[in-house]
Amino acid sequence: MYMTLKSGILAFEWDEGNTDKNYHKHGINSKETEEMFVDEDSFVFPDVKHSQSEPRYIMLGRTFEGKKLFVVFAIRKEKIRIISARRMHGKEVEKYENAQKNPSL
Repeated sequence: MYMTLKSGILAFEWDEGNTDKNYHKHGINSKETEEMFVDEDSFVFPDVKHSQSEPRYIMLGRTFEGKKLFVVFAIRKEKIRIISARRMHGKEVEKYENAQKNPSL
């Protein structure tokens, strides 16, 4: 199930530890992660498995430079809280590319 983000999101909320973790572990900086939210080809779906304490979402999309990223986030009030960001793995790339070819799926 694909979905769109609700309007009214005003800002990003970053946990200092996650910002450094995403960069050191995955080479993804916060600017690249934020670029995903302007990518018209990105798509979002619920992360049901990890949504026990709050709803979490997964986004697959590209940065301005074309990096294909997998981002996990939550929405808290009017802010997007990034939980994790990394490059897509093989099956995720396949899912993303299939969604681009068949947007009605």
